[in-house]
Amino acid sequence: MSARLDTSDHDRYTEGLRYVYPVVSRRARGVSVGINLNPNDACNWRCAYCQVQGLTFGKGPAIDQARLKGELRSMLESIVKGSFLEDRAPAGARRLNDVAFSGNGEPTSSPDFMSSMETAGVVLDELDLLGSLPIILITNGSLAHKPDVQRGLRHAKDLGGVAWFKLDGASDASLMRINDCKTGITKQLQNLRTTAGLLPTWIQTAIFERDGKIMEGEFEGYLQNLAQLKADDIPIEGVHLYGLARVSYQPEADQLVRLPKDVLEQHAERIRALGFEVTANP
Repeated sequence: MSARLDTSDHDRYTEGLRYVYPVVSRRARGVSVGINLNPNDACNWRCAYCQVQGLTFGKGPAIDQARLKGELRSMLESIVKGSFLEDRAPAGARRLNDVAFSGNGEPTSSPDFMSSMETAGVVLDELDLLGSLPIILITNGSLAHKPDVQRGLRHAKDLGGVAWFKLDGASDASLMRINDCKTGITKQLQNLRTTAGLLPTWIQTAIFERDGKIMEGEFEGYLQNLAQLKADDIPIEGVHLYGLARVSYQPEADQLVRLPKDVLEQHAERIRALGFEVTANP
């Protein structure tokens, strides 16, 4: 029998599958069935805290939809009809929480992002899970301006989906240092607005200490950006703050310091004061 799932290990290949993997999520507090559209370990960003070994710059590949459909159906059936939760999930997490597009890179970079979203919807419908089991798109949001990605976002909404949109800094410099990307804060905030206009969207923010600073010393600017979103009535569902629960495999790993729960909560309270719902997972 395979080992029990654990929040400290999100290995995408525990089941020997190419696209589908189960994890116990800290934020979901249950079993999340992941869909990895980047089995080539390629991403258009390189976040300092990324847990992917051998990460390379690039985009996701074409997806074998028949294989994806078979893997997803088999995994979900083993959970809803079999003994998977009892055998593999720890006590307190023995429930199926969601299907999450989250893998070894940016899922919307796959040329088959839209088709894969459709495949997920077909499987959920066949198993009578459509409408009751959420689909979560965990995204850096950098490609939300592209028409084909927007079609996928609209379809995700039709399936009852939600986006978790990455926002880790408040300036071009901090996004470059944290995420190693050239998107820039102006474009990132515009993509956030676009995404939130197409399907329900949570902001997800990694928060940790590096060189004695939290969020590169730009938390005040981050709060100002959130306040502007609120003032402009952008429909943000809330903010997920999360710390470093798993090891980074990037060169910056030894520079990163995990924050204690009370410090994370202090930052969460300042966001709540702006009127946002906030979850905090150290």
